[in-house]
Amino acid sequence: MTTPQIIHRVTRQTNHRPWAMPDRPWVMAMRWHTLLFAHWPVDAARLRAVLPASVELDTFQGHAWLGVVPFGMSRVRLHGLPPVWPVASFLELNVRTYVTVNGKPGVWFFSLDAASRLAVRGARWSYGLPYFDARMHCQRDDDDWVSYQSNRTHRDTPPAAFAARYRPVGPPANAAPGSLEQFLYERYCLYTVDRRGRPMRGDVHHEPWPVQPAELQTEQLDMTRLAGVSLDGEPTLLHYADHIDVIAWRPVSA
Repeated sequence: MTTPQIIHRVTRQTNHRPWAMPDRPWVMAMRWHTLLFAHWPVDAARLRAVLPASVELDTFQGHAWLGVVPFGMSRVRLHGLPPVWPVASFLELNVRTYVTVNGKPGVWFFSLDAASRLAVRGARWSYGLPYFDARMHCQRDDDDWVSYQSNRTHRDTPPAAFAARYRPVGPPANAAPGSLEQFLYERYCLYTVDRRGRPMRGDVHHEPWPVQPAELQTEQLDMTRLAGVSLDGEPTLLHYADHIDVIAWRPVSA
């Protein structure tokens, strides 16, 4: 499928969105693939303590959630341009929670590790996001197990590592309305703050997530220092997504 066909398919379905797509041109398109959503319930007070005052922690039935999300990026391109190596394809791993600003639910990233120095610097400059250089490897075996390793290498930053195997164990499905899965996955913006602490919103658009139940074998996971949280035990919720195509807009004041 060519890039124009992919973009047409992505933009065709919009009735699942909680608000309309921005009326300005999107700036970047990409595919997220081989993705694991691993989520733990965490103490809401601990997360509020490390969030800026200008964003509000979002909870589901009184519980806050922390997610660790390893995946691959491909077909990355700017609007009007073809994918260009070396930023067209790379691995990424993020640690996230969920917030709202002015009634719009979105994602807050505590860290985003990526195996592309150019992508890290571009995202830090254009989005103000906490991206970090990392040495990363991902391989999918014949039995659907995905082996994923990440070691942070960013200068003057404490080390952080992730090593695990994961795979889907059920058929794909969209999240049911009102479910925890919908609360966690169906979010169509990210938030950051500018140098004065004012919230900025970066809108994204994609079709509803086709997620599958997953299983995880963890060897190492110490990615949550910047969130001020130590994770206890295995994730409460695990889902896998084979791929989803995404378009994104430049951040604006929230």
